[in-house]
Amino acid sequence: MRINAEKRVPGTAAHLRRAGKLPAIVYNRELNEAITVDLRAFDKAFRSQGTSSLIDLVIDGESRSVLVKQVQMDKRRREPMHVDFYAITAGQLLEVNVPIEFVGTPVGVREGGLLDVQRREVRISVLPQNIPNHVTLDVSGLDIGDSLHIGAIVANLPAEAEVLDDLDLALVAVVPPRVAEEDETEAAEETVEPEVIGAAPEEPEED
Repeated sequence: MRINAEKRVPGTAAHLRRAGKLPAIVYNRELNEAITVDLRAFDKAFRSQGTSSLIDLVIDGESRSVLVKQVQMDKRRREPMHVDFYAITAGQLLEVNVPIEFVGTPVGVREGGLLDVQRREVRISVLPQNIPNHVTLDVSGLDIGDSLHIGAIVANLPAEAEVLDDLDLALVAVVPPRVAEEDETEAAEETVEPEVIGAAPEEPEED
């Protein structure tokens, strides 16, 4: 994925966005640079690739491999207002959240149960070139009362990746309809605060 960028010129963020530019920064331990990218190009790439895909960010002709660290979204228009890019160092292990894609129709769902997804991401440590866009998990064998945990997806990750989440954490289960309906009602009554999209790829601490 390739996105062109320019060093940011003086001007307000609102002025830049009116001109079709998205204010951004690109940084790591040695770098912190204010830039702009094309708003439409970034929005299209971000909606299709999310935060776990490497981007070839070309700044005034100089290319850098980056990840999207964080995106501030306009709540009303649902479009990006500002983006932070994290510049990758060659050979550096990264900690990233990778989306989980559930495939198949569970046996229990065919019998009237409902699929209860409890986690949609897994956090891993991996080299930049091995970051997967997503990891798949087949749920077709689940009956009512069955569940799968993070340990079930280890075999579907790149061999070099290390899972950082607890392998015993539940990912998905098939529950009886009555229990699922009660959970959905309780969840609908809770007030959920909006959250910033994306999480920072972190460098593992040195020994």
